[in-house]
Amino acid sequence: MSTSRLENFPVSFFSMIMGMAGLTIAWEKAHRTLGLGSQLAHSLILVTCSIFVVLLLIYSTKVLRYRQAVSEELHHPVKLNFFPSVSISLLLISIALLPIAPGIAEVLWITGVGLHFVITLYVMRVWIHHEHFEIHHINPAWFIPVVGNVLVPIAGTHLGYYEISWFFFSIGMVFWVVLFTIIFYRVLFHQPMPAKLLPTLFILIAPPAVGFLSYTALTVELDAFGRVLYFAALFLTILLITQIGYFTKLKFFLSWWAYSFPLAAITIATLRMFELTGKVGFYYMGWGFLALISTVVLFLLFKTARAISGQNICVPEG
Repeated sequence: MSTSRLENFPVSFFSMIMGMAGLTIAWEKAHRTLGLGSQLAHSLILVTCSIFVVLLLIYSTKVLRYRQAVSEELHHPVKLNFFPSVSISLLLISIALLPIAPGIAEVLWITGVGLHFVITLYVMRVWIHHEHFEIHHINPAWFIPVVGNVLVPIAGTHLGYYEISWFFFSIGMVFWVVLFTIIFYRVLFHQPMPAKLLPTLFILIAPPAVGFLSYTALTVELDAFGRVLYFAALFLTILLITQIGYFTKLKFFLSWWAYSFPLAAITIATLRMFELTGKVGFYYMGWGFLALISTVVLFLLFKTARAISGQNICVPEG
């Protein structure tokens, strides 16, 4: 990678890992729920871990050589919110590895939890003491730092960390409500989001979908609140899919990866609903969502590879 492209290597690249890990977990869930083979899931986790290591090495090199560029990202009202995608990637990889390598999964989970907690505190400090944020800066990517805490219980409960899991679940759910309100206020009463950020609307799906998975992991049952979380996520998914015409007209940016993890989350949540209820409708929806997220990730990999080869990524913003 050339010097200039390394300097412009965005931390948002790690959202790619969130999508890949989400797809991996979805196929693992399909293996247990739909009776599919486990070979694809095992292959996906190897690919996901390999890409994560490559991205981590590249961004670490950027940190060492271009600290000013990293500092600018850390203070940017939009880019700042993608730094937690690193710690979230660790949490998601730990979830994916849990069935096959619980020891490694626990190490990654502990590392991811610690790192995410530190990043959450940093981001919230910036939010509280900022001097330059305005309402048009907010978009669904702001969910990532704080609401990402909701992911912790999915592996945490299996590893025996119940109180820690409830702690992080509480943080994520409370601030989901706060940020969801602010984001909808911004969407309804202020200028439309830039085309580059429109794919982040899909992130609206993730908090209730992941919240449902974490809540049912914590309570080990399906109650009224669990249903509210799942059906809220399902409605947001339907709402956004019915507007697919708007999204297909957009120019490709890395922000397109925002489509992937939320769709993976609703896929996994739907398969979990089938487990808990045995309703055949969730079975068929699970198949449909699994086909959708698999197609979306393949398409995103193609578009990303094409953009990299055409040197349309890691360039100065114009």
